[in-house]
Amino acid sequence: MSKINNSIWINAGEASGDMHGALLASKLINKDPDLKILGMGGSAMEKAGCDIRYPMQLISLVGFTEVFPKLPRLLKLFGQIKDILKAERPKAVILIDCPDFNFRVAKIAHELGIPVYYYITPQIWAWRQGRAKFLQKYVRKILCILPFEQKFFKDRGVDAQYVGHPLLDLIPLAELDAIDPDPNLVGILPGSRSKEISSLLPEFAKTAEMLLADFPYLKFSIARAPGVTEKKLRSFWPSNIPVTINQPENRYRLMRNSNVIMAASGTATLECALIGTPTLVAYKMSAFSAFLARKIISVKYVSLANLIPDKPILPECLLEKASAKFFYPHMHEWIKNPASAAAVRNELKDLRKMIGEPGVADRVAEIIHNDLNSL
Repeated sequence: MSKINNSIWINAGEASGDMHGALLASKLINKDPDLKILGMGGSAMEKAGCDIRYPMQLISLVGFTEVFPKLPRLLKLFGQIKDILKAERPKAVILIDCPDFNFRVAKIAHELGIPVYYYITPQIWAWRQGRAKFLQKYVRKILCILPFEQKFFKDRGVDAQYVGHPLLDLIPLAELDAIDPDPNLVGILPGSRSKEISSLLPEFAKTAEMLLADFPYLKFSIARAPGVTEKKLRSFWPSNIPVTINQPENRYRLMRNSNVIMAASGTATLECALIGTPTLVAYKMSAFSAFLARKIISVKYVSLANLIPDKPILPECLLEKASAKFFYPHMHEWIKNPASAAAVRNELKDLRKMIGEPGVADRVAEIIHNDLNSL
C-alpha cells in the first residue's frame, strides 16, 4: 500500500455543496497550510485553492429515473475516482450531500482504508431510512447541520455530531437586513441542475405572464447559479416578458431585494427563508419518479423552512402541482395583499434562532482535524 499523503479529497456535486466545500477547504488549510485539497466540485472550491479533478456538472441529476441514461458515464467516473484515491492516498475523504453519488464514493474510500466523513448528510430521515446502516458501516463520522438529525443518527448507531447550519457562515444577514425589499420585484430561482431548470423555468415564466396581466408594473429577475449560462436561462424564458439575469455572487442581494420569490426546492429556499423573503417552493420530476417518491417519502414537508419549525410557513407546489396553475394563486395573494406576505416574513424571523450559531465550517474543520490526529 502506498504512503498516505497530507491531502484530503472533498466531493461536492452541486452548487450549494461547492460553496460549503470551498469554505471548509479554506478552514482546513488554515489549520494546516501544507494540506492539499483535491476532489470534485465547482468554481467556488477551485477559487478556495482546491485541485478540482472532476467538475461537479458531471453528476448534475434529478429524480430516480433520470440517472439511468447516464449510468455508463457514472460507472466510468467511479472507476476514475477509485484510481485517483489509490494513487493519491489522501488521509481523508469528505463527502458533501449528493447521496446517490457520494454513497458509492464512501464505499470506495472505505474499502481503500481511507477515513470517510460526511458533512451535510443525506436526508434519510425523510426517505429510505434504511440507509443509516450504510452510513454506520462506511462512514467514520457524520457532521449534522439540522438540530434533529444527531438524535436520529445516534439512535441508529451512527457516530454523529450536530454542528449547526453552514448557511450562517455564508449569508451576510446583518448587511441584508438593512435593505428594504422592492415591492415590485419578483425573484426567480430555477436551480442549478439542467433538469429542474428545463422543467420549472417555463412554468415560472407562465406564472409571470399571468401576474403581469394583473400587476403590469411587476419586474422579474432570475438568479443564475454557478455553471449555468445566461443563454440557457433565456432559452426557457419567453422574449416578450422582460427579465434580468443576476450573477451568482449577487444572489443574496436579489433574495433580499425581491418582494416575493418562486424557487426550485433546495438550499436556495432555506436561504430565502433565512433572509426573510416569502418564497414559493417548487419541485418537479418525471411521472415515474413522482410515483416512487409518493411511496417512500415519509415527511410532511420538502422545504427545510417548513421541516425545521414543523409547520407550513412557505407554500410547496410539488410533483404534478409544480405548474403555473398552482403557483399563480400563492404569488397573486402575496402581491395583492401585502399583509399576507408580511405575516410570512414575521414567521420566518423565528427560523434563524432554530439553526445554530455562525462558525460552522470552523467547527467541522476542528472536528475532522482532531479526529484524524487521534488515529
